[in-house]
Amino acid sequence: MLTGWRAPDAEQERLRTSYLDHLRRQHDGLSRDCVPAHVTASALVLDATREHALLALHRKGGFWAQLGGHCEPGDETLSGAGLREATEESGIEGLRLIGSEPVDLDAHRLSGAFGSCREHLDVRFLVVAPAGAEPVVSDESEDVRWFGWDALPRDAVVDLTRLASAARGLFAEVGQPGPSTSEEMSSPAVAATPSR
Repeated sequence: MLTGWRAPDAEQERLRTSYLDHLRRQHDGLSRDCVPAHVTASALVLDATREHALLALHRKGGFWAQLGGHCEPGDETLSGAGLREATEESGIEGLRLIGSEPVDLDAHRLSGAFGSCREHLDVRFLVVAPAGAEPVVSDESEDVRWFGWDALPRDAVVDLTRLASAARGLFAEVGQPGPSTSEEMSSPAVAATPSR
């Protein structure tokens, strides 16, 4: 999937190439046992109106972020791993991928709270929830809730702004409703917070 994916800009292309290099060097590069770095999958879950994003307050990290995590042996694709993680961490049945390709890549270092995991090479997808979906807090989170594009939490990770902008770009391409302005996508409260 990463071999055929067309990155939207030079930085995303640099990450795509580095992920592929990692996977060529590491036979277990998708496994959490591959330390200190491994590929992970996540999903930005949107409500049926595309006006709200579902975020989780991460139990270990103490930050708000999209849902996601480690690939499991039964995962056949990265998009499937992202969808599985989103379903497990939200408790919402009937989530649906928006496309099969990622919308963003993000390599981020982790604090000591994450044990031997030191860097996640995250591949990010978009997922839409059925109308009226109500999330449930999982064991991995302190809280999980819907946020409007102009009301993202102050302690959200910085790269969430880029992910939200990528989502907006995809909506524009396919003619679906989504966040209406770039101003909403780059909330100063989010941009001023530190990354993981």
